Amino acid sequence: MEVVLQIEGLDHEAQGIARHEGKVVFVDGALPGETVRAEIKRRRSHFDQAELRAVLVPGPSRTEPRCPHFGHCGGCNMQHADPAAQIAYKQRILEDNLARIGKVRPDSLWGPLQGPDWGYRQRARLTVRWVAKKGRVLVGFHEKRSSFVADMDSCAILTPAVSTLLVPLRNLIMELTVRECLPQIEVAHSEDLLVLVLRLLELPTDEDKVKMRAFADRHGVQFWWQTRGRPDTAHPFYPLEQPGLAYRLDEFDLEIPFGPTEFTQVNGEINRVLVGKAVRLLDPQPEERVMDLFCGLGNFSLALARRGAQVLGIEGNQVLVDRAYQNAAHNGLEKNTRFQVANLFEVDESTVAGWGVQDKWLIDPPRDGAIDLVKAIGTEGPRRIVYVSCSPATLARDAGVLVHQKGYRLKGAGVFNMFPHTAHVESLALFDRE
Repeated sequence: MEVVLQIEGLDHEAQGIARHEGKVVFVDGALPGETVRAEIKRRRSHFDQAELRAVLVPGPSRTEPRCPHFGHCGGCNMQHADPAAQIAYKQRILEDNLARIGKVRPDSLWGPLQGPDWGYRQRARLTVRWVAKKGRVLVGFHEKRSSFVADMDSCAILTPAVSTLLVPLRNLIMELTVRECLPQIEVAHSEDLLVLVLRLLELPTDEDKVKMRAFADRHGVQFWWQTRGRPDTAHPFYPLEQPGLAYRLDEFDLEIPFGPTEFTQVNGEINRVLVGKAVRLLDPQPEERVMDLFCGLGNFSLALARRGAQVLGIEGNQVLVDRAYQNAAHNGLEKNTRFQVANLFEVDESTVAGWGVQDKWLIDPPRDGAIDLVKAIGTEGPRRIVYVSCSPATLARDAGVLVHQKGYRLKGAGVFNMFPHTAHVESLALFDRE
């Protein structure tokens, strides 16, 4: 059934919100202030899901998507809204979650941290699919809400060097005997090196290896192979003589090496801005004891240590802890950094007490948040916490515990645009103990 709808707002997935016959209707691709014609495809007891058929009256924020694959490819879903409107949407999502879930309001709402809108994505997992019926290979992101791979020959959010390789990669894989046994390519791009990690279910033939070497020489990339499923089994194939991946945090005179399957932020420029902002908010003083929880390979730890703090980094992944120690040594920060492995989703007050009294914390959890961690804060907890979040819902939940149960005040919060043209909301919050 087709209906005409007035779009009132956006939900957390950037779908338009309308009402029809007293019921909420979600319309993918519609924007606030628009009049649209949509077809209701799925009915639920409390809401309906509709597909956009036509924009009858465009809203003030609608713009022409730059990417020809937008709407089909699932890599991003907000190119039809101008960048200022995207930021406003993300700020509103953060505010709404803090108020609705956490029942908290920050003393200050900071302006957004922004970087480039296009060509920013230095990390990605590209799906590879041999389509026998079409007699061709597809390389790219999944189609929107589908397991199929989008037929794409460019990408506006990948770095230009990676975008221009999509067609050559497709052609290379077409020529390989293992084309049906290569489901994924992981991309890692630093300032000096582009690494392509091929996930291989079967080993390539000698002829395949010749073709890969020629491709690497022609396009200036390094191939790695991952043949046993686990990321830590990835190893370089060709060329072997390479400087290695690394990114810089110039504000702190840091160079941070990393492996192509190790977690780093996808947007290098925003990461540099974010680290600077987080460190200034935490304001570490020489000899203060600072804990970096979910520390990874030392992205925040080393910057805090560079300011003279005594830093203890906690991380659940031994590989990343080993890398953090290496990176501390690489930057001459061994004396004021320590790292250890712990499952931060299974902690209590005794666990936290075992880490010793800490003046300040930085928390950078995955989407699940850090609920057990904040519940475990005792009377000797830190006087200041900076919380970096990739989920406004779990940030709001944890903020509610910190404010209403642990005696903290939410001094400020704001978003940083790590993923332009997507609905991902990344945010930063500052808590001080009263």
